[in-house]
Amino acid sequence: MKNAISVPDEVFEAGEHLARQLGISRSQLYSDALATYLSARGADEVTARLNALYGMQPSEIEPAIQRAQRRIS
Repeated sequence: MKNAISVPDEVFEAGEHLARQLGISRSQLYSDALATYLSARGADEVTARLNALYGMQPSEIEPAIQRAQRRIS
C-alpha cells in the first residue's frame, strides 16, 4: 500500500543513511521498523493485561504447599 507520512528532518536523514547502509529501500526500512514497533507494543499489551489479571489475585503460596516444599528441601 502506498502511503505518505511526515517525519522530522533528522529522523528522515537517519533513516536514509540506515537504509543505504543496510542496502534496502526506504519503504522496506519503514515497513520493518513499523512491524518491529507493533510487535513490541503487542508484547507490552499482553504483559500489561497479565499484570492486571494477576494483580487481582493473592500471590501467597498456600500453607500446604509451603509445608511440602520444606519437607522436600
